[in-house]
Amino acid sequence: MSSKFLTVLGLFKSRLSRRIVFWVFTSIIAIEAIILVPSYQKRERELLLQLAEVSREVVEGVVRLTEENMSDAIFEEKLKQLTTGSHIIRGVAIYNSKGQFIGMIGELPEISFSDLKGVDILCIRSQDGQRYDVAWSARNVKAPYVVIIRHDASSIQAQLYGFTLRIAGLVLLISIFVTSTTMVVLGTILIVPILQLRKDLIAAGEAISQDKPKPDFYSLSINRNDELGDVMKAFNQMFQRVSWEISERKRAEEILRAEREKSERLLLNILPEPIAVRLKQQQTSIADGFAEATILFADIVGFTQLSSQISPTELVNLLNEIFSAFDQLTETYNLEKIKTIGDAYMVASGLPIPRRDHAEAIANMALDMQQEVKRFNSRHCAELSIRIGINTGPVVAGVIGTKKFIYDLWGDAVNTASRMESHGIPGAIQVTDSTYKYLRDKYVFEERGKIQIKGKGEMTTYLLIKKML
Repeated sequence: MSSKFLTVLGLFKSRLSRRIVFWVFTSIIAIEAIILVPSYQKRERELLLQLAEVSREVVEGVVRLTEENMSDAIFEEKLKQLTTGSHIIRGVAIYNSKGQFIGMIGELPEISFSDLKGVDILCIRSQDGQRYDVAWSARNVKAPYVVIIRHDASSIQAQLYGFTLRIAGLVLLISIFVTSTTMVVLGTILIVPILQLRKDLIAAGEAISQDKPKPDFYSLSINRNDELGDVMKAFNQMFQRVSWEISERKRAEEILRAEREKSERLLLNILPEPIAVRLKQQQTSIADGFAEATILFADIVGFTQLSSQISPTELVNLLNEIFSAFDQLTETYNLEKIKTIGDAYMVASGLPIPRRDHAEAIANMALDMQQEVKRFNSRHCAELSIRIGINTGPVVAGVIGTKKFIYDLWGDAVNTASRMESHGIPGAIQVTDSTYKYLRDKYVFEERGKIQIKGKGEMTTYLLIKKML
């Protein structure tokens, strides 16, 4: 019971409810006001007519008492006798049929003989409404006299006030009853459902924005065969469509995100991350100079003989196993794999992000590469070895061209590192004097001495043995 009362009370807080009540109330008042004006005028005429009937009775009474050839004085006296003591008649003016003033009793009426102008009866009410004058012509009186009677109309105004108050009170009661009934009925069939639908809209917005499950909508719990019911059905259809569209969009975004991540991983497998970012910013070519970088070339010794003994598929699988182990080492030491050419492997340190320990990182990887090859031989009963060459110096690194991008290095330091590998010893790590100077305080070396290097002449090289304890 209390919930219903609160619901009804809440209707009056609704802006739409207040607007409906206002216009219904105003409309009833306006209609009743339109009806009241003619009712008021009709009631006024009725009351004035009653006063006029009193005048008629007086005049007719005088006429009945009038004898032929009665003098004016006697007629005035008889009229005075009939009007004296009356609380309704305040005054009488008497004229003969020719318009000569005969006499007056009490107050002088506002109407004079000249105002008749050939009419039988003339009625005038004073501006303050307290007096009502009625003039009876000789023809209407059926006597040779014109009688003008002034009536006390003060009671009429009071009666009209009472009549107006009664009508206004009745109108007010009707308006209150009709508006209250309208509010309850409209509230039940319109306002409350609209307020509930508003809550459904708010709940739908929260569910969509916060990715919540579908709420239990009020609009789903009722079945209406009217326009508001159509709106509720349209709302539920809209919510389902929007929810479906959002789900599809999220699914598409997930697919797009997964594809983008896949593309990113693929791109980062080809290029260093800083270079990939710059290419995505639509830089057409990239070439950066590095004053210090260390480059490593490695070649699998004995792999050519092995390729003649096994199938190409097995050969690729074995090479993939070795190079995958090398790739893991580049991740461990945060190095940049440049490329593989056949069974040769190239890696660099100190680029594209410079680092002070570039030579140390390459040296550690070279020693670990030897161990990886030993482990491979142990697993596959093979007799492979690895020849490694290392050099340190300035290089230019970047990406050129418009198709099949690759991050590559250029410069004499790169060529020298390649020569260190090709002129090296199987199973050994050969380094140049420049690399040796970076590492001699932390690693054990064996001087190989001067050797003839193609395109470079004689160079003093060293063999990296191990890291100092």
